Amino acid sequence: MTPSILITGGAGYIGSHTAVALMEAGHKVVILDNLCNSDARVLDRLRRLAGNAFEFEQGDVRDAALLDRVLARHAVNSVIHFAGLKAVGESVAQPLRYFDNNVGGTFSLLQAMERADVRHMVFSSSATVYGDPEQVPIPETAPLKATNPYGRTKLVCEDMLRDLQRADPRWKIAMLRYFNPVGAHPSGLIGEAPSGAPNNLMPYIAQVAVGQRDCLNIFGDDYPTPDGTGVRDYIHVMDLARGHLAALEQLAKRQQSITVNLGTGAGISVKQLVETFARVTGRPIAHRYVARRAGDVAVCYADTTLARATLGWQAEHDIARMCEDAWRWQSMNPTGYTN
Repeated sequence: MTPSILITGGAGYIGSHTAVALMEAGHKVVILDNLCNSDARVLDRLRRLAGNAFEFEQGDVRDAALLDRVLARHAVNSVIHFAGLKAVGESVAQPLRYFDNNVGGTFSLLQAMERADVRHMVFSSSATVYGDPEQVPIPETAPLKATNPYGRTKLVCEDMLRDLQRADPRWKIAMLRYFNPVGAHPSGLIGEAPSGAPNNLMPYIAQVAVGQRDCLNIFGDDYPTPDGTGVRDYIHVMDLARGHLAALEQLAKRQQSITVNLGTGAGISVKQLVETFARVTGRPIAHRYVARRAGDVAVCYADTTLARATLGWQAEHDIARMCEDAWRWQSMNPTGYTN
């Protein structure tokens, strides 16, 4: 039987784009998703993009019996672990739910992998593990100090994975710390489809542009940045997907665990992103400035030196391309996958 790559949370935003990249590279993929924050209709879109080089299993990573069946049935030899809750504000209001899902789910998955003798994992981590950074660009050696429950769940999972690697060198794990994924597949068939009000900036801008929302709130115009708005490292989701492919190849080839940032290495302000989106799409974005949100930092962008050196990877798409692709997705799918 041909070995498969299991993608947990593979029907979600980043997972679905990564599935396409893997299938286009010739890999057989198994998607496991409980569909709590994704839409089953993405599966038909994936088939249109990449054929039938994947299987879908609906279920939760905390279901041990299900994991045992999936890992055995599909001859899984490596796992990309996306499945998890990811809204910072929601995590503050519901910390137990986040620890149960994110930490409990990762623990359950690692136990199942060990039972199945599968020890290659790419883990979806986050730049939130750096908290309010002491320096930018942020290297992987920066202090780790998450400032919200979501970030702490990622940090606990990273600690668990580091302890596992130290205890058993057979485990080969790539921990990828994402910065701010945006954009969509260039076909416009798949993209970011948040349920309810978006928690992230780009889909909110796109929903204002398409007429689904009246106005964008920009939180804070008095940060110590060139234009007063927060600065972030926005990375195209297809560049991010390629990063996962590069990480899998590195684990297979060099048999060495890694922890790397995935970003562009450049900071873009909220105001710059809004202005670029309006210029690229010809759609003015109604916006207003409101008070800062608690917990937001002024500037956060990646040092990407290590990703280039260890993975041979770097982001290729600029902010204009990110806006173009996000708008193509949103204009073709004004209400996401419900169209």
